[in-house]
Amino acid sequence: MGSYISFHIQKEKCLWTSLKLIEKSKLRSFIKLVQQQDEEWSQICSESFKISEEDLESPFVDFLDGMQLSAKIKSFILYIAMVDYDEENFNLEVCKSNLKTRAGIERLALYDKSRSENGPGPWIYPTYGHGDLLAFFGRRAAVKGCICAMRRPVTAVLMDKDSGKYKGVRLASGQDLFSHQLVLNPAFTVPLAPAPSPPDCLREGLQGLSLKDTKGKVARGICITASSVKPKTSNCLLVYPPRTLYPEQDTLIRVIQIAGGSGMDACPKGMYVLYFSALCDHAEQGKRLLHAAVNSLLTLPGPGNPENGSAFESEDAQVKLKPNLLWSTLYIQELYMEQHEHLISTPMPDGNLSYDGLLDAAVVLFQKMYPNEEFFGYSN
Repeated sequence: MGSYISFHIQKEKCLWTSLKLIEKSKLRSFIKLVQQQDEEWSQICSESFKISEEDLESPFVDFLDGMQLSAKIKSFILYIAMVDYDEENFNLEVCKSNLKTRAGIERLALYDKSRSENGPGPWIYPTYGHGDLLAFFGRRAAVKGCICAMRRPVTAVLMDKDSGKYKGVRLASGQDLFSHQLVLNPAFTVPLAPAPSPPDCLREGLQGLSLKDTKGKVARGICITASSVKPKTSNCLLVYPPRTLYPEQDTLIRVIQIAGGSGMDACPKGMYVLYFSALCDHAEQGKRLLHAAVNSLLTLPGPGNPENGSAFESEDAQVKLKPNLLWSTLYIQELYMEQHEHLISTPMPDGNLSYDGLLDAAVVLFQKMYPNEEFFGYSN
């Protein structure tokens, strides 16, 4: 684990050796509580280590206070749980929601399990299959006898003239595809197209498709560099907890670095891509969050900056370089849910780096559409 101190990344001293005996005892008890939530560990841990339902629904920070953990241990736990807001100094105007104990424990359990299975560092970001979704749908459609139509723009949604229920879609080619249900990306819009008149029982409809329930905003940034932000490290995760970059930093900032040529085709070989994300209320706040993180890690293009990056002095008296920024793009994305009586909309990617929330939402969506079917059941 590392920390961002004095404008550069430092390796954190071992937490365990710096703890007092009573702190170690309390930390052991807390770790057992976390492990108890996993089915495999639950067979080992005693019944007394289970967390009550009431505590699971309480704010995670309150639960940690009840465990009487020291401020240092709490800061590390909240760091691992990647809490979005400064919940220790809770402010209702800043914190949009409290992290519940259930969610906090689940994040820590995932961290602990991943760390035990993958060596000294846990894998908390999926690095496989990002670009294979289209191919997956194509193969799945072939196995199940379905139609997979790629690069076929939809120009209209066909609705029943009398009931207003969904019937199908019209493609740019003029072909009509009929189905029982339609699942839409919430950012996907279909313009009214001057297509030929549909059958009497159908009408082209988009009325009511623009009822969006805004859930907030997320600031995202993508940067490409020629060297790693941490020497001799290809892929890494950086987390800036609230108020670590500047006093008004209300939300956590996540940064993922992925090396080019590492099998993920993220960027050219020999280069590195950095992906930034942070929740925000408005564009100005989001830009400030991203700029603060980018400036702390990278050397921006400009006169007087060396080609390989700017130098700074570390505690071990070795001169290190901040990587040069080669290319970047920053943008603000609204988080919203599409609402319509007769259509189904998926959730948008949020500020989290993992897909756990999206997978859970996909299971709920599937069960709503097919209540009597098994989600990804095994085929004979």
